[in-house]
Amino acid sequence: MEETNPNQIRYTLWQLVRYMLALGTWGFGGPVALVGYMYRDLVEQRGWIAESDYKEGMTLAQLMPGPLAAQLAIYLGYVHFRVLGATLVGVAFVLPSFLMVVAIGAAYQAYGGIAWMQAVFYGVGAAVIGIIAMSAFKLTSKNIGKDKLLWAIFAVSAAVTVITKSEIVWIFLGAGLLVWLLRAPPKFLRGGRVNGLAGPILAAVAFDTVDWHKLGQIGAYFAYAGSFVFGSGLAIVPFLYGGVVQQYHWLTDRQFVDAVAVAMITPGPVVITTGFIGFLVAGFWGAVVAAAGTFIPCYLFTILPAPYFKKHGKRPGIVAFVDGVTAAAIGAITGAVVVVGQRSIVDIPTAVLALTTVGVLWRFKKTPEPLVVAVAAVAGLVLYPLVHHA
Repeated sequence: MEETNPNQIRYTLWQLVRYMLALGTWGFGGPVALVGYMYRDLVEQRGWIAESDYKEGMTLAQLMPGPLAAQLAIYLGYVHFRVLGATLVGVAFVLPSFLMVVAIGAAYQAYGGIAWMQAVFYGVGAAVIGIIAMSAFKLTSKNIGKDKLLWAIFAVSAAVTVITKSEIVWIFLGAGLLVWLLRAPPKFLRGGRVNGLAGPILAAVAFDTVDWHKLGQIGAYFAYAGSFVFGSGLAIVPFLYGGVVQQYHWLTDRQFVDAVAVAMITPGPVVITTGFIGFLVAGFWGAVVAAAGTFIPCYLFTILPAPYFKKHGKRPGIVAFVDGVTAAAIGAITGAVVVVGQRSIVDIPTAVLALTTVGVLWRFKKTPEPLVVAVAAVAGLVLYPLVHHA
């Protein structure tokens, strides 16, 4: 494949921003689909980005905490237009889905009590459990395989998530350190922990001046959550459940499942569910602060190491650390299927919907998840009145 000459940029920053706005508007299918679209459109078809730059962006996005697709988009903006490009591209990619979840949040708050919306989420909530279960299976088979150490970490993380009904970040960090120490005995112990601390510290400083107590809580919590989400956006689900439902009691179990469902039926990054949660907790500015808190750490984790990444990104110690963290994250997602499923699968029809979703996604691997969710919404509209008036 022909490489892009770095001295001959074939596109303008505005063209890349417009592309990311469009992708954020129609880009369904989750992080794997979104990064696939970027490769097809920007590397293969348009030749704007060199394949080597794309691969470096993918590696950095997998190494650093944060939503995979958003980080790759930010890195691609950085390639030729540095910090300004990374900033504008990141905002363009996230903005469409953010506006959608705010609009859905307003409708949910205004009409959430009426029967048709309850019926829609009755069906969608069950289907979402099936989608998360299949995602957990795919992530497990792809990232863990037959590795006994990673399987042990996965099992411990899943069990802790089920027992405590929350995600404990120290298990993530401990898993990373364990694999690092066992598989790449540290020659460069000096540099490993700096990046892991940068996001929470910068986030704490950024939100220190917020006056309104609840906005401050929202900003700090979501920045903390956004600093420890690796790979799939679904990794944030068990993390958020522990804080949003159990610690702060901002949402009920039902509202939390509905928030995950909203993320599934909108395009763009799955973690935009934080905007919906923020809206329910504190209105429009709650949505702004929650979304900013989630995405600012991943933005920093992308642009700060970018200049040095070509030198150090493939070191065995860093790769081993990420392997351990990823195994723990996948275990937490699997545990979340059990925890969140207890709230969504409340009767035989919802159990059948969840199992049917798993069956469809297993048999027809290219089925778009939004289509599954739409069918589940229709099923909910049909089944909910029958079940609740029986």
